[in-house]
Amino acid sequence: MNITKENIDALNAIVTVEVTKSDYADKVAKILSNYRKSANIPGFRKGSVPMSIIQKQYGKAVLLDEINKFLQSSLNNYILQEKLDILGNPLPKVTDDFNWDKEDFTFKFELGLAPQFNLDLTSRSNVVRYKIVADDTMLNEQINRIQKQYGKLISKDVVEEGFEVSGTFLNTEHNIQSRSTFALDIFKDKKTAQEFIGKQQGDVVTLRTKNLFDDAHKLMNYLKVPHDVVHDLDVEVSFTIEEINSVELAPLNQELF
Repeated sequence: MNITKENIDALNAIVTVEVTKSDYADKVAKILSNYRKSANIPGFRKGSVPMSIIQKQYGKAVLLDEINKFLQSSLNNYILQEKLDILGNPLPKVTDDFNWDKEDFTFKFELGLAPQFNLDLTSRSNVVRYKIVADDTMLNEQINRIQKQYGKLISKDVVEEGFEVSGTFLNTEHNIQSRSTFALDIFKDKKTAQEFIGKQQGDVVTLRTKNLFDDAHKLMNYLKVPHDVVHDLDVEVSFTIEEINSVELAPLNQELF
């Protein structure tokens, strides 16, 4: 792995993360090996399913998940080590021709840098100090997100509430063809998620891009459309379901934290 930073101006920078096969291969192989031990596939004894079948069925989803975890960890550590004072979260840059079939990958992230300023407080100035209290609801929600993020993917045949789906967004007229993985709670309108319930691999769901997500940048990331287009984009896209997975929450233990 190699991480570099390019300053665009005083308030913006681009961080490039180069990921090599050695960064993720062992973890992916270990997870697929565990899947092989527990996989129940007709025609094969438990634990005797050929690795080629496991790779074909689970390989891409496991690869995406492990690289995502690696990117988050590496980027967060880099920001801490370099003591970068950023605004918001790093924003992935869209790459139209990104190829997941390669062994080495390059990812770019946009950073918003906090401006430098001097605050002159005289002895007569009053400053309010706020005490932020994280209640049980906030803590439990964050713990649940972490458990999902590092949980185990389990292949399913039919979409149910709380599942994750992988597939391809398509609109040939507007040059949209993007493979994405997401949980059903990502949509702005809960009715949109209901359109996926009961669907199987190969089924197609038609969606409208306008107000699909609560943030236009999510639309940009999932559909791989340029930033200057996404805010006014209002077209129909088809989503073909290719993989269906439930998430077995990671156990709450020291290893998780």
